[in-house]
Amino acid sequence: MMTFNKLQIAEPILRAIEEKGYDTPTPIQEKGIPVVLQGVDMLGIAQTGTGKTAAFVIPILYHLALTAPHGGRPRR
Repeated sequence: MMTFNKLQIAEPILRAIEEKGYDTPTPIQEKGIPVVLQGVDMLGIAQTGTGKTAAFVIPILYHLALTAPHGGRPRR
């Protein structure tokens, strides 16, 4: 079974996801998050309520953390 831990998400973001009670990504998240984390454009189609927003927001948050003024890289 796929978990968010296996998606190479930065530790602070992963912790926030887990605090909200999510542990298993939806299919669109499982396939999309790794692609966007690599900086590749992605187009995904899925029904309402399947986690599309998180599929692109989680990698965006990660990339924003990389470029934060503090200069620190998020811990994985």
